[in-house]
Amino acid sequence: MVTKWLITGGCGFIGRNLIKHLMEEGGHFIRVVDNLKVGTRDDLSMVCDWRETLPENLRPPGAAAHHVELIVEDILNPSLALKACSGMDMVVHLAANTGVSPSVLDPRMDCEVNVTGTLNYLEAARRNHIKRFIFASSGAPVGEATPPIHEETAPHPVSPYGASKLAGEGYCSAYFRTFGVQTVALRFGNVYGPLSGKKDSVIAKFIKQVLAGESVEIWGDGTQTRDFIHVNDLIKAIRRAVSIQGAGGETFQIATNREHTVNEVADFLKTEMKVQCDMDMAMTYGEPRKGDVKRNYSDTSKAKRILGWQSDIHLAAGITKTVRWFKEHNGRKAPSSGCPPLP
Repeated sequence: MVTKWLITGGCGFIGRNLIKHLMEEGGHFIRVVDNLKVGTRDDLSMVCDWRETLPENLRPPGAAAHHVELIVEDILNPSLALKACSGMDMVVHLAANTGVSPSVLDPRMDCEVNVTGTLNYLEAARRNHIKRFIFASSGAPVGEATPPIHEETAPHPVSPYGASKLAGEGYCSAYFRTFGVQTVALRFGNVYGPLSGKKDSVIAKFIKQVLAGESVEIWGDGTQTRDFIHVNDLIKAIRRAVSIQGAGGETFQIATNREHTVNEVADFLKTEMKVQCDMDMAMTYGEPRKGDVKRNYSDTSKAKRILGWQSDIHLAAGITKTVRWFKEHNGRKAPSSGCPPLP
């Protein structure tokens, strides 16, 4: 029997990795809703064949459907959400305004996208009797707290982004407890890995700066810590979250339970860029970024206990894999090194 997935933000980094995994496994119909502000049709083509359907032509998929369907639309359209969820088994809600800096620049936009957009798809899931709703959250709702953070840590968001993600978690809890929607909120650590060419988070950003011949820019003194999780580990967590009984209404920290400074990440990258690409990495330090927390890593014991999940990929090995992907991306090579020019 075909499993039918609705993935918002499916043209983005995590969405494409999930789609790639599902297509390799087989037996799935995947509907993607994406406004293409970050990901593109070409990005989606990197991982699968797909067809585009106009919103007005949306129909519930047949029992034997085997393909990826792209709907180019914004998650702020509630009527589209209702139609897109019709006939689906599960929703993986990845679409969001991501990152601290954009939320500081435009808090209202961040709220509208992350809160109203999430509400639209929760309501669509309720009215379409969706089996499971996965919400992509982060450690940002907790804010400044002595790590490791866990699911019972009292949230005190520092940034508007953290506040909007906390609101999304709250609505997930309410829709489970009031309406019985089987919601699962996953607080992702700092995700990195293949297909991250358009990401501006630490690891992808540093690699792109080196490839462009620029100095790596570190906010603050580089001693701030994060919990960096490879996307392959993250996809395994999503797969567990959609299938494990008893996870409805729960929130899980999805990270590695390890703390690494930005300086450590830079050191790993400096070594790999030299070994794999014969490129030197220069670093500069600037002012700390507004809304950032100083230390952040997660206690993932709840995910291990309930989901039967834990991360497997160590940061050094994951960075090696990620640099290799950038090196081999599109099969191109730079004139003077083994790494490709930026697209």
